[in-house]
Amino acid sequence: MGDCESIFPTYDAEQHVIAAALHLVKALGASENLSDDMKKILTDFDTQLSTMTKLTGSKAGLICDVEDQLKCAQEKVMCWQSSQLTIWDSDPKEVSEYLQAVDEVRRLTESLGNLLSNKNGKQKELLDRAHSVLQMAMVRLEEELMHILARNKQFFGPRCMSFHSYEEGVVFDESIVSTEDDSVEDTSRGESSGTESEEYIMDSVHPGVVSDIKSIATVMFASNYDQEFCQAFTSFWRDALDEYLIICKMEKLSIEDVLKMEWSSLNHKIKKWCRAMKSVIQSYLASEKWLFNQVLGEFGSVSSICFFEASKASMLCLLNFGEAISIGPHPPERLFCLINMYEVLADLLQDIDALFLEEVGSFIRIEFHELLRRLGDSVRATFVGFGNQVALNTSTTPFPKGGIHPLTKYVMNYIRTLAGYGDTLNLLLEGQDREDGQNISSHIFGPMAHHFQSVTSILEANLDNKSNLYKNGSLKHIFMMNNIHYMVEKVKSSELRTYFGDEWIRKHIGKFQQHATSYERATWSSVLSLLRDDGRNPVKAILREKCKGFAFAFEEVYKSQTGWSIPDPQLREDLRILTSLKVIHAYRTFLGRCSTSISDKYIKYTADDLENYILDLFEGSPRSLHNTWR
Repeated sequence: MGDCESIFPTYDAEQHVIAAALHLVKALGASENLSDDMKKILTDFDTQLSTMTKLTGSKAGLICDVEDQLKCAQEKVMCWQSSQLTIWDSDPKEVSEYLQAVDEVRRLTESLGNLLSNKNGKQKELLDRAHSVLQMAMVRLEEELMHILARNKQFFGPRCMSFHSYEEGVVFDESIVSTEDDSVEDTSRGESSGTESEEYIMDSVHPGVVSDIKSIATVMFASNYDQEFCQAFTSFWRDALDEYLIICKMEKLSIEDVLKMEWSSLNHKIKKWCRAMKSVIQSYLASEKWLFNQVLGEFGSVSSICFFEASKASMLCLLNFGEAISIGPHPPERLFCLINMYEVLADLLQDIDALFLEEVGSFIRIEFHELLRRLGDSVRATFVGFGNQVALNTSTTPFPKGGIHPLTKYVMNYIRTLAGYGDTLNLLLEGQDREDGQNISSHIFGPMAHHFQSVTSILEANLDNKSNLYKNGSLKHIFMMNNIHYMVEKVKSSELRTYFGDEWIRKHIGKFQQHATSYERATWSSVLSLLRDDGRNPVKAILREKCKGFAFAFEEVYKSQTGWSIPDPQLREDLRILTSLKVIHAYRTFLGRCSTSISDKYIKYTADDLENYILDLFEGSPRSLHNTWR
């Protein structure tokens, strides 16, 4: 008790004063001349003084107990204060004892604060000492927290970021709608966000340390160091998410930076953005949200606030990139990346609503929904405006050899690729068509089919204008036949058939067949007219002239039309057969009539010769006939 007496020197003085007061009260109470009221007052006073004597003694004893307990807890805390080892790397028993010691200091600090109403002298020194020990313990706990997090943070490796739907050379590339027929083969839907990917939720930290983190949170919150814990915890995960974006190869770019980028560079960044959005929201933030709830869930809204602060900066970085893309510009070839970005966000809508459900996260949630709306508007405007781009494609010279025009390939490959996004485009276009007052119910295949057919109608009109550039009427029909046949084949052999229907296909088969018939009439009618029987008796000289004229006309046709092109082998073969049937039949008939009138030396070509020569037509390489007269 020597230490207690030194700490409380006023205790004996207080006791002497109270004893003297008690003696005086008892002396006064012994007088017989006091009134009843005075006697009652002295009796009450005596009771109070007796109580004070007991309380003073009790207080002194309690303070001594507090000091002993503080000393014991302080020793435990200070033992680790000078150690280079980390507490949580030691024996679990040591961890438990340390936490108990810290909690004891916290409890003693509260007791001293409640007990000492007059904090002066040695009493204040004891309270200050308790506060100092508690503060040192809080600093150590914060260091231990950061060590546990850094050592046990799970690294999201390539597996959880592997999306085969976003491999290099995907649908975003402009070449996807180039004039190459195989540029969109088997790609139309595989590159969209709806493709299943190997995605799963991974723990942010090793599950075994969650209870350790929570125990630190509990002690620091109970000690009124909740802000310090939240700041350290939030800061760690904010930095961790920044590191994860670097792993995802996402740079922090301003909207202005994005708008200044070349498309080739921007295209790759969009693919990375799609990967990052899915991985960050579905895996990383989902795991992080779970951890925050586990550690801070019992402290009310603190968990949501800390999670929002930890994820806000990185989420805004991702959303700002998306906003920059939605601003534009939007040439037709960029429509695919816009759709993919839209579908990524649409798929993540429920995830983002769940992650930022509370009011504190409403800012991110609202910005996400707004970006989805903007991308939807951009998709709709770009697709609807595609028809105008087709209409504005003009030519000043005819396309060589009457082949398939690049515009035809571009448009058909473009809409064929878009067919893979039917659900999304129908959803977006349905709203647009309602605004335009169109009756969607009249379109059997939905608004997308209506727009597709509108685009092909514009293409046909454009092709018709381009065909008028040919001076040769036969080549004009070859050109139209080639291009309409190409359109039909693209529709028949892809998902486009769903949007155009069999009636459209039958109608356009009839169109290119009509052009084939028109070609025959324009090319061969004048040539075969030379072989026509005029009803008079055949004159040798006239027959010889007919043979010579026909041979010359055939050679001219051969010379020009071997240089014309029908790229489709089956269409080319069909037109050759049709031509051969008509020409060879007329020629054989002519030869049959004049065989008795003129000798073979005046007949330059046999029917078999012509049949073989017709097989050379439409190969795209001009050839000439140099046969001499027999």
